[in-house]
Amino acid sequence: MNEQTHDLWDIRFVNRIIGSMADGVFTMDAKGRISSWNRSMERISGYSANEALGQTCQLLQCSRCFGKACPAGIEKCGIMETGASEAKECQIRHKDGRDISVIKNASVVKDEEGRVVGVVETVTDMTELNQARQQADEAALRLGELHRLDNIIGKSRAMQQVFSAIKAAAASDATIMIQGESGTGKELVAGAIHFNSERKGAPLVTVNCSALSETLLESELFGHMKGAYTGAVRDRVGRFEQADGGTVFLDEIGELTPFIQVKLLRVLQEGEIERVGDSKKRKINIRTITATHRDLYAMMREGRFREDLYYRLKVFPIFLPPLRERREDIPLLVSHFLRQMNKKTGKRIRNLSQTAMRMFMDYAWPGNVRELENAVEHAFVLCNRNTIEPLDLPVEIRRAEVCAAAPAAVPPAAGGRRKLTKEALLELLAASDWNKAEVARRAGLSRTAIWKYMKKWKIPLQREEEK
Repeated sequence: MNEQTHDLWDIRFVNRIIGSMADGVFTMDAKGRISSWNRSMERISGYSANEALGQTCQLLQCSRCFGKACPAGIEKCGIMETGASEAKECQIRHKDGRDISVIKNASVVKDEEGRVVGVVETVTDMTELNQARQQADEAALRLGELHRLDNIIGKSRAMQQVFSAIKAAAASDATIMIQGESGTGKELVAGAIHFNSERKGAPLVTVNCSALSETLLESELFGHMKGAYTGAVRDRVGRFEQADGGTVFLDEIGELTPFIQVKLLRVLQEGEIERVGDSKKRKINIRTITATHRDLYAMMREGRFREDLYYRLKVFPIFLPPLRERREDIPLLVSHFLRQMNKKTGKRIRNLSQTAMRMFMDYAWPGNVRELENAVEHAFVLCNRNTIEPLDLPVEIRRAEVCAAAPAAVPPAAGGRRKLTKEALLELLAASDWNKAEVARRAGLSRTAIWKYMKKWKIPLQREEEK
């Protein structure tokens, strides 16, 4: 066998190997024109080799190349500058118009003198894997039905304890205090208690105590008589009377003024109210549920909240954990919000990409479940495919990812530049009253980075006395 015949045999052998590969493989010349297209590329894309040859890779309409949409030509693509692209999950457009999830990789090919002669790209079809993922997601949704109470979702141990507390509270008529950060679902818990209790056939009346001035709140809660003050042109029934036989949910109870605190205490002690401008006492039969994100115990110790009212309200407390302390619930919540948004918008978004989900799992969620829901809704506005990618997410989530990946740097202290040690972090926490956002500001780091340091050094997220 002469050398020319041997080279020809080598080429045919390589072409046969490429042709038999399960992954799609195609090559482009130095001008970005497709020069070869194996059988798997025909199957994955729907385009035959004859249709693809001579075209650019824009034929595939890849969802992202080097962090942006597929460029018009190879001269605008980052492949020539970098020499290769890392394997990434993305989507290409099939000939029939549907999106195909793939993992795509590309490398520049150079001759012996270092001149670019072309590009080779591999495409791995993720359809079967994504079908398996979807089946797993559907199974997770079914599992989620077992881990929910009304509209509250969670399989974490902390949420299972909340579910048990809700069931116990619903079976009694005790006064309930729900404590938790903003966005943790305090109103949902109040609703679950009411609608699972014997009072479910009567009204559930909600009042936000921080939304009104003292005068307006008094009238809102207790009602008023005609002529009680300027503008009172007729008698008005208050929220307590409206809830007779049912439940009153007082949200943001920590915002009550001392005057309203006294009036509320009388309602709880005597079971009766007086409308503003009236001396007649009216009997009411209500169940009271309150909620706050404030530390009422500290407010009581400081004299800003009545001690007798505090203990009247805190007969049966329920604490809602922040989302960052029950991260295993995030996939369940995401699936729930995806299903809700698909129904609302008519879209068919199946899931988050692995990278987007990892960013969700790593984010600190200062706004808790409410912020998570808003993030999914934000992604629905931007996403026009069946998988949510990182670029569809709100900027604060993407920025947190960048900050967390950046090297930690602590600004100079009085004695010069210092590293963030466990001891220094504990000092900052104490000086900042355990406010992680303030600690992050003083340390020059993101809140996510502070949270990761606390987790690394096993520092509790709350002071011991707050637990």
